[in-house]
Amino acid sequence: MLRAYLHSLRYGLLSSLRRPVDLASPLIFFVMVTSLFPLGIGPEKALLLRIAPGIVWAGALLASLLALHRLFEPELADGTLEQMLLSPEPFVVLVAGKISAHWMTSGVPLAIVAPVVALQYGLDGPALGALLFGALLGTLVFSTIGSIGAALGLGSRGGSLLTALLVMPLQIPVVILGSGALTASLTGVQPAPYLMLLGALACAALALAPWATAAALRLSQE
Repeated sequence: MLRAYLHSLRYGLLSSLRRPVDLASPLIFFVMVTSLFPLGIGPEKALLLRIAPGIVWAGALLASLLALHRLFEPELADGTLEQMLLSPEPFVVLVAGKISAHWMTSGVPLAIVAPVVALQYGLDGPALGALLFGALLGTLVFSTIGSIGAALGLGSRGGSLLTALLVMPLQIPVVILGSGALTASLTGVQPAPYLMLLGALACAALALAPWATAAALRLSQE
């Protein structure tokens, strides 16, 4: 199973790297959305610090939704998804590898860019660290839960909109916890409780989402 997972992960990474435009689009969108507010509000540091957590995390959520359309669509188009279903390897393991590749190519870059973008809001060192760690956990949940919506909307007309409608309510707790951790760090409060809850959500999503995604993909191909 480990070999099957690593093979699926490698395939997912290579498939994503062959489409640099798809990789860059969510990052560009995230940078544009989060940069508009400092430009519009002006250099009022107190106000920028107050609105930074909500804007950064809302932008991260929207950018992650933008990246979900390419999670399984290429595999559906070239027949790879059907081959995965027919493979003797456990389908859920192959799906887990694909989800991991999606997080590495969309969630991790987004988490790395987030602290750089947050400098526009005047965040200091501890807050930037809390944002980076929280974004790594949060984008992991975005990718795992988002994979369920991407599988349910696969091949349907208006699938991107359907995926967003299905996934966004489930991802709102991540935004609340992530912005809460950043707000706590900015106000001198320990952000560890928020980050621990984010970690718990990530563990639960990792344990359950691949199974739900695999079941949804099987239904979409029947």
